[in-house]
Amino acid sequence: MSSEASKYGRKEDCPLTFALTLIGSKWRLPIIWALYQGKTLRYNELKRRVDGITNMVLSQSLKEMENQGLVVRKQYMEIPPRVEYSLTKAGEDLIPSLESLAKWGKAMQNKRIEG
Repeated sequence: MSSEASKYGRKEDCPLTFALTLIGSKWRLPIIWALYQGKTLRYNELKRRVDGITNMVLSQSLKEMENQGLVVRKQYMEIPPRVEYSLTKAGEDLIPSLESLAKWGKAMQNKRIEG
């Protein structure tokens, strides 16, 4: 990654570094994957799908990803209130890369088991 960053002068200008700042936290990828699989989820449905995440971390992550354009939050004016989350086009554009990463991870797991 340092050679990639050197092409851009500053590490912050590297597209890979930028992408990792958007999705690189512990919970971002599990949230994105859960939204991909569930398409549109309410908060509690999403929390159930992302095992071990706290309310505070889920709320904060969703707000940040909404601000970054990865997640859309839709609030319905109903009683009781209903809020749904889904991926934006930018969030959906991540999925092929995540599928490739999962395939690579599986191959690495198999090598470790065999090795």
